[in-house]
This record gives sequence, C-alpha cells and structure tokens, in this order.
Amino acid sequence: MNILVTGGNGQLGRSLSKISNKFPNHKFFFTDLPESDITKEETISEIVKKNDINAIINCAAYTAVDKAESEPDIARQVNVIGPRVLARICKKYDLKFIHISTDYVFDGESNVPLLETDSCDNPIGVYGQTKRDAEEMIALAGIDSVIIRTAWLYSEFGNNFLKTMLRLAQDRNEIGVIFDQIGSPTYAPDLACAIINILDLGIKNGCELYHYSNEGICSWYDFAKEIFDISNIDIEVKPLHTYEYLTPAKRPKYSVLDKSKIKALGIQVPYWKISLKTCLNELNKQ
Repeated sequence: MNILVTGGNGQLGRSLSKISNKFPNHKFFFTDLPESDITKEETISEIVKKNDINAIINCAAYTAVDKAESEPDIARQVNVIGPRVLARICKKYDLKFIHISTDYVFDGESNVPLLETDSCDNPIGVYGQTKRDAEEMIALAGIDSVIIRTAWLYSEFGNNFLKTMLRLAQDRNEIGVIFDQIGSPTYAPDLACAIINILDLGIKNGCELYHYSNEGICSWYDFAKEIFDISNIDIEVKPLHTYEYLTPAKRPKYSVLDKSKIKALGIQVPYWKISLKTCLNELNKQ
C-alpha cells in the first residue's frame, strides 16, 4: 500500500517515519508545510496521483491549544478545512482515510473512562471545537475512514510535556506541576504502530471511531515525578491546583480514554510507564 502521511514533520508524523521499517509491505510518503498544504486540494491531489496513493493518514493539525483562543480562524483552517479537503480527495480517488483527533472533543467533566459513544456536545475551547467539527464532517463524508482520538501525546520528537520537564530541570531545583488534571499519556510511536495495524486490518463500511492512549491513569504531577525518577534527576516537584496555573484555554479535568474497542481488534496498548522508559532511552541515545 502507498500511504501519504500529512503533517510529516510533527511528533506523530516523525514517529510514523521511525517505525515505518517495521512495515515493509507499505511505502510511505511524508509531506508537510511548506511544500504541501492540506487546505490546497490541487496540491494534495497532485501528490496522490503522482505516487499512486492508496491511503492518507492525517497527522497535520493546529495543536497550540492556548494560541487557538486568539487565532480561531487559523485553527479552523488547519483542523476543519484541511481534513475536509483530504476527505474530498479520498472520495474522489477511493482512498482509505485515517484522521487523528483528541480528548478535547469532550467537556473534561467525566469521572470514568470515556467511551467513543459518549457525548461530545460541549468541546473544550476553540481547539476542541475545531477537532469535533472535523470528526462530524468526516463521518458524513461518505468515505471509508477511521478517526482515532488520543491524548497527552509525547515523544523524542518536537515539543511536548516530557521535553519541557527535562529542559526546566536543567536550571531549577523546584518545579510546580498540576495534580488535579487526570489522563493517560500517549507515546507517539505506540500510536503510530496502532495506526498502521488498523490500516492492515482493513478500513471499510464508512467511518469508525476509536480511542487510543497508553494504559494506566495519572496526573500531570505523577507524569512529571515519573520522568524525573526514571532519569535520576533530583528536583522537588510541587503539586499545583489548576487555578494556580491559569491558561487562556481551559484544560480537561479528566480525560482518560476507554480503549476497550481498539483492544478488541488485537491492538497492543502498552502501560504508560513502560513506554516512558522507552522514550527516555531513545532520548539518551541522541
């Protein structure tokens, strides 16, 4: 299968590139700005035709959650218009489509793991609303597609919570981290493997929705503590309430995703602490 990966320079795109050699039956084509803009139908169509593409994995997204509050039009262009263009191309050329969404489509007020069927009537902020609008559009596009919601994505690539913690620890003896937001970290290469495995299982019969994050539950405080413990970094981590660290965009209080549906396919979901060790080992190699 010839697979086009949009957003190829992001965390997930680079993770797909890293694990691509595990799937020798596929040929991957990675694109990103400036050479390919997912809002430009003619540009993406040319790439599809030139490379005889069979499937598109859309990793391109506007993920600056706080900045989206002051740039709603830009966020909508990338998170809604772009996927609409890709869905239209998939319909025209009869391609399979995998789109990545987020826990922010929920209101964050649950206290039990979130199912794919749970209500998304009140997404969090501009970012959550644009990602929810894209989900609804793809579901109605009349194409064979899969939407995968994920959360707390990190890796050895790009900017993320893990790398921020390691950077701050270089010149601090103490750091404050929020303890009253609960979720599950997602190691991007684990998600990348899950995406290709789903593609290999076959996408058919319209739009299917799945949740994927690593197994287990923690707070951002727990996540930070584990990062420093594994890395043998001596730093005091102080627990903060959300109200002590105000941001332009609201964050979900609870965004643990129920993975029962995707696990029923035989997809592996590693425990978050094991994947964190893997990531830190990869960073040490660098």
